[in-house]
Amino acid sequence: MAKDQKRWIAIGVGAAVAIVVGIILAMGVSRGHKDDEKMNDQPTGLTFKVADPAPSLDTKKPLRCYVNGAYVGDVTLAECAKKNGVAAQSLDVGIDDNGNQVAAPTASLVPVPGAPGSAEAAQPADPAQGAEIVPPTATAAGPTASCLRYSSNSWNKLADNITIGQCAILLFDTRCVSPGQASYGRWGSKTLRLVPRRVEQSDDNATFRPLVDQGQGCSVPMVR
Repeated sequence: MAKDQKRWIAIGVGAAVAIVVGIILAMGVSRGHKDDEKMNDQPTGLTFKVADPAPSLDTKKPLRCYVNGAYVGDVTLAECAKKNGVAAQSLDVGIDDNGNQVAAPTASLVPVPGAPGSAEAAQPADPAQGAEIVPPTATAAGPTASCLRYSSNSWNKLADNITIGQCAILLFDTRCVSPGQASYGRWGSKTLRLVPRRVEQSDDNATFRPLVDQGQGCSVPMVR
């Protein structure tokens, strides 16, 4: 009788242990699924928020400095500004595609291209010939003109009869550029230029002024 009692006690203890282990495993699986859901809600890869404030700089720490489009060595921000003959606040400062901290005058690494010739301006966009396929843009009121992008050393027409705000979105929405870099477009007789954090415009293809600031994710809001 004592042996049977001990056997039943051992069976009971074993069953209790199995139940506890089963509960623990179930809780672990459930928690794993919750974690998976949270991970699935997160965007993949790196997210660049252009609207975030620039990282704080150690003004004594060397960074890659460019003068007249040429790399001149790793120096402090003050020394780089002196080499360029400008105030430190006038330099574009940020991280390049290789993760290096860089300082350079605005658009100094990509000179302004010449204005398009009459033949380029008149050339219709033709996706069959490799032209860009332009997505529809939001309606907007105001003066209209042709919109062209400068790429591969040539001007390519994107659209006719759109506003400057629509053109800026077609050209630069969600596009980011590094310090010293620039991307160019044309709206009528105006040159449009994307530099870090903003789109600029020029009436003479030389002197630029701000048109609109980029938002989060390098988005370009509609110019009203």
